[in-house]
Amino acid sequence: MHPQAAAFVARYPSDLNTDLSVLDLDAIREMRAHDGFALQRGPRPRLPLVRDEFVEHVPVRIYRADPGQEALPVVVYFHGGGWVFGSVRRNDALARDLAIRTGAVVVSVDYRLAPEHPFPAAAEDAWSVVRDLFARPAFYQCNGTVAVMGDSAGGNLAAVAAWQARDAGLTLAHQVLVYPITDVAMDTPSYRHFASGFGLDAEEMAWFVRQYAAGADPADPRLSPLRLASFAGLPPATVVTAECDVLRDEGEAYGTRLAQAGVPVEVRRFNGAVHSFFALPGFFDQAAQAREYVADRLKGALWDS
Repeated sequence: MHPQAAAFVARYPSDLNTDLSVLDLDAIREMRAHDGFALQRGPRPRLPLVRDEFVEHVPVRIYRADPGQEALPVVVYFHGGGWVFGSVRRNDALARDLAIRTGAVVVSVDYRLAPEHPFPAAAEDAWSVVRDLFARPAFYQCNGTVAVMGDSAGGNLAAVAAWQARDAGLTLAHQVLVYPITDVAMDTPSYRHFASGFGLDAEEMAWFVRQYAAGADPADPRLSPLRLASFAGLPPATVVTAECDVLRDEGEAYGTRLAQAGVPVEVRRFNGAVHSFFALPGFFDQAAQAREYVADRLKGALWDS
């Protein structure tokens, strides 16, 4: 592990850090809402536009760093949290940073959470917002150029929304998948090598999957996009993985499948990194490096398309 990752894991040895057999979901959510990481998630600079809206029943927060009124490209962002935790509010700093780095409008999505809203609720909410962007671009000050992005469970939702857009005849400029969940089989070498002691334990990941999947077919590509029959025609992609992460191999396998289908893709592994590094620039220098890399990839796709 990178020394910063080792220090982080020594302090926070697992993601849930509790006995799963007696886990109190409400208590964990309350704890995570005030988890002491606020400063580590980065600054929250004032932007010319931050507004909360609803798309059908789905809350979204729209960010714009450009003070003008002209239409801009849009990045739709889906937060992580195992489909169980997380919110627009908790990821506010990241969304602001993304808006500043890319110059695009960022639409952050507060999709429904499991287990109260099991699969496919989150995927349905993600698709509702992406579809609405193409139906009502002026509402978002969108110029018609749209990318999707997500980390962890949010990466799963971004990947699913990308193939749904393809199948609906809607052209996305790019997809950014940050240590995404792409297959709930959980049978890769990285699941064995990093099963415990690296922040996100394999047992905890299995718990997250049970909350969301709720008995659904694990081969359903809305749940496991790596099982998609055809990757042809999917939008160009950037895949970011962390070396010491149970999700590493499936993210990289997704990049391989895209490349095999002729989709332009870059896969970048951050050596020594652990899961969640991207969201915590206060802990990890690699977070700033990864964000700059992602922003450069997005700017190339959004402004040169």
